[in-house]
Amino acid sequence: MKIAKGLLPFLLIILAVITVTGCSHTDKTDVEGVITNELDLLKNLDTDTTRKYVSYKELFPDATEDTELSKEVKEVFSLFFKDFNYKILTINVDTDKKEASASLKLTTIDARKLATDYAKAFLRSEILQAAASDSLTTEESSPSLEDRYLVLDKLLKKNEYDTVERDCTITLKDTGTDSEVWEIQRTHTLENDLVGGLMTYLSDSDLLSPEDTLTVYLKTLKKMDTEQMGNYLGLESLMNSADSDKNSIAAALVEQVHNNFDFKITSCETESYTAVVEAAITTFDSNAILSAYQEELDTYLSSPDAVIDGSTKRYTTSLNLLLNNIEKNTATTASSAVFHLMNDGVSWKLQDSNTAIGSAIFGTLSSTPVSQESE
Repeated sequence: MKIAKGLLPFLLIILAVITVTGCSHTDKTDVEGVITNELDLLKNLDTDTTRKYVSYKELFPDATEDTELSKEVKEVFSLFFKDFNYKILTINVDTDKKEASASLKLTTIDARKLATDYAKAFLRSEILQAAASDSLTTEESSPSLEDRYLVLDKLLKKNEYDTVERDCTITLKDTGTDSEVWEIQRTHTLENDLVGGLMTYLSDSDLLSPEDTLTVYLKTLKKMDTEQMGNYLGLESLMNSADSDKNSIAAALVEQVHNNFDFKITSCETESYTAVVEAAITTFDSNAILSAYQEELDTYLSSPDAVIDGSTKRYTTSLNLLLNNIEKNTATTASSAVFHLMNDGVSWKLQDSNTAIGSAIFGTLSSTPVSQESE
């Protein structure tokens, strides 16, 4: 009997431990079940679950909302989460506070690479949009969600992205219902973790460096057609003309840009929100073209034919001589050009882009040297 009395307190302690442990294990199992159910839906590309944790607006809070988004936009998150995975590492439950937390290892798309590609692609589209108009002074409007997501859609369909691992903490609360259902607490941090930090990367004004930004400008300009280049660089006197001969000259100059233009960033100095980038520019040798043209023109004007031709034909012949020298030119020249950029808190912007780039590319041929006046 004395032995039984001595064992009673010990047995009560054991029973209490078993009871507490059993409750904790049950709670952890319930928490794990809730997390698994929710994140498996993301793995299975469930649209409703995706929208529950990541809204379209969260990625681009500055964009104007569309009344109706296209099918391509609605498919973006399905493309984004196709390689999504997770592993639950630890679960902690506080039954008194009715709270729980879980540490996870998430496998997501390389969001930094995607964000960088997006920033370059969207800047390229903005440059081309400006080049599509003959006025660069029109008031800019905020891009729509549709515009932004269509860029993401194109990137996700075109490119293959690696996956990266990311630590994540999920918090849950006991809803207090009879069924004791745990509910994941939706937070901005959780949304950002589920998309691999994409929200943070997209909001980083230094995501593209000044050098990266200038590179996008110069590469985009090199591929522009005659009209786009004329609009963007403001070369109205040469590029936008009803004169078919002048238009032929403009097209020949653009072809020279396509064939010969190249660049290399040589230095960058950044101070606060301003940057000065220097680049070595290789382009067609406008001086060589003008020198050869002038020599042929002088020979022509000193000939009897020039007198017989009259002013109209002399003007046409002068244009043809210039066009011929542009088309047959193979000479290139290298020079240094300085570009100024400013960070407006959203991204780096090239200042006076039309003047700076126009001078660097076209040099002394930024306007036609052929006078309309008769000789």
